[in-house]
Amino acid sequence: MTEDIQQESSIIHEPSREFVESTNVYEFMQTYDIEDYDELIRRTTEEVDGVEASGVEWFWDTMPDYLDIDFYEPYDTVRDSAERSSAGNRTQSGDNSDGPQFSEWYPGGEINLAHNVVDRHAAVDSEERNSVACLFEGEPGDVREVTYHELARQSNKVANYLESVGVETGDTVGMYMPMVPEVISILYGCFKVGAIAVPIFSGFGVEATATRIDDSECSVLFTGDGFYRRGKSLTLKEAADDAIAAAGHVEHTVVYDRLGDDAEVPMGERDEWWDDAIEGRDDEYDTKSLPSSQESLLLYSSGTTGKPKGIVHTHAGVQLQCAKEIYFGFDHKPSDRFFWVSDIGWMMGPWTLIGNHTFGGTVFMYEGAPDHPEPDRFWEMIDRHSLSTFGISPTAIRALRKHGDEWVEGHDLSSIRLLGSTGEPWDPESWQWFYEHVGGSEAPIINISGGTEICGCFLMPMPTQPLKPTSLGGPGLGMNIDIVDDSGTSIADDHERGFLVARDSCPSMTKSLWSGDERYLEEYWSTWDDLWDHGDWAQKDEDGFWFLHGRADDALNVAGRKVGPAEIEGVLTEHEAVNQAAAVGVPDETTGTAVVTYVVLEDGSDGSDDLRAELSALVGEEHGKPFRPREILFVSDFPKTQSGKVIRRAISSLYQGEELGDMSSIENPEALDEIDAAS
Repeated sequence: MTEDIQQESSIIHEPSREFVESTNVYEFMQTYDIEDYDELIRRTTEEVDGVEASGVEWFWDTMPDYLDIDFYEPYDTVRDSAERSSAGNRTQSGDNSDGPQFSEWYPGGEINLAHNVVDRHAAVDSEERNSVACLFEGEPGDVREVTYHELARQSNKVANYLESVGVETGDTVGMYMPMVPEVISILYGCFKVGAIAVPIFSGFGVEATATRIDDSECSVLFTGDGFYRRGKSLTLKEAADDAIAAAGHVEHTVVYDRLGDDAEVPMGERDEWWDDAIEGRDDEYDTKSLPSSQESLLLYSSGTTGKPKGIVHTHAGVQLQCAKEIYFGFDHKPSDRFFWVSDIGWMMGPWTLIGNHTFGGTVFMYEGAPDHPEPDRFWEMIDRHSLSTFGISPTAIRALRKHGDEWVEGHDLSSIRLLGSTGEPWDPESWQWFYEHVGGSEAPIINISGGTEICGCFLMPMPTQPLKPTSLGGPGLGMNIDIVDDSGTSIADDHERGFLVARDSCPSMTKSLWSGDERYLEEYWSTWDDLWDHGDWAQKDEDGFWFLHGRADDALNVAGRKVGPAEIEGVLTEHEAVNQAAAVGVPDETTGTAVVTYVVLEDGSDGSDDLRAELSALVGEEHGKPFRPREILFVSDFPKTQSGKVIRRAISSLYQGEELGDMSSIENPEALDEIDAAS
């Protein structure tokens, strides 16, 4: 077993009894006579009244009524499975004996996401009709409020436009958009007509954008003239044009005018300005009633480990998962103002919108950089807008912490009830800084992990739980999650590090991949029988807290012993001079693999040979001499995806002088040059 520094940590956050009893999850437990957290997880994932493997279905069957989610037509049963023929096509539905790979959730039911997230809140007799659905702030400082009534009218206009250009149920619609409120009406307009929304990260270059347009074959693309970033206006339309030229398929492009006179925009025959295409449309539309399994979203993986995977989500699945997580994990309250640092092209964008808007909540949306014009931009906005929930990646917090405590201390952050994080493992020091300086040592950090494949979380603490630094609490409600060894045998209760798996499906689990069943089964279900292989190293400590140690495919196999990169990095970031670290494996004649580490230092620290020796000794003390880095290289940043994940594959390739492949999905391509120079 590999010991981990996180397991030795003590409980830092202990919620008060008053807070616990105020939470939504506590109310749920009282409703169903569930005494404690352990019983809650068993009841929702393992068993009901002693009947094994029925907890998942019991839980998801309670959710539509409990969360007040409307179905146009009631479903026949909570779940049915369908066997696939050898040709990959779905055969007649049977029972669950065929395994979890192709579960069909809420069969026979009819639903539409748009009805639940906007229509019913905009109804004349609704209390939320004039409530703020989106509070937007642009990087230049412009602020807008969009009510549910306004959002419904604009979503209806989008729906009417889509039908006017021939978009039908099951057709794909691309969204290569800046982060402005209009992305919400585009998303919900797609849902209304039964189109499949294809969000594309606005920071992607031509190649990554073209790949997604080509694969999804969308005939309509929504884009913008550009957006603001670090005080500059960056154009978007030219990249969209080049991507369309490379991919084809797109017949209609709708261009939102964000920059005004700040940009000269080439317009062709297929192009229309937003005002011309959308604003003149009828603001009434009869939202379609759709089967529960109707596709709603086509979300693409980052593409950092091969060709991007098209993840297929359904109306019922995304609706139930996002709502469940916001309501219980993030304890939704009517007065909340929810801010998650994201882009519509990342899963957390739709997740934030759908989850909060199910309950008529307010989502805060920000367009620009986290440190413009000063490093306190986030703290200033939290203070000024009284935001109550704030989610961000660990990498972003490490970068902001580097600017110093004084940037946070000048602002009133007492409005924050809960903090959130996802994207990668934490280091204890940054977690503690986030908890103390941003959360005031009171707000719990709901550290979550799942993925685009489930539009939600496998692991998620409940706000009623005590917390250790960097922990992810435990399995999410209704998520039958385990840790197994190479043979697929459970080792969670042995407290050993192993592979994070799902033993059952959930409503939002991708129904397959856009490219077909073969790759879907190979990617997720081929390692062990009837186990979803998520690809992460995980460990449960003796107190029941779950931790992640990074991607299993990034494991460093040194002299026959394996360790996750995050474990090496965690040791390095313990040193007071280190802000961030990235560990990669490279070929070595003696040990098979040698460890090479790149380090971002705290301001004022010197990248000296003495510091290298200290850091190497630390790793040797914690993990043994074979894991001491062969080289320690100092840089100012790492190449990352937009979600904040460090792209170790790119770092390793640069060190070894290999071809990088497609790097167009990187948020900060300039970091590649510095890594290359340091190597």
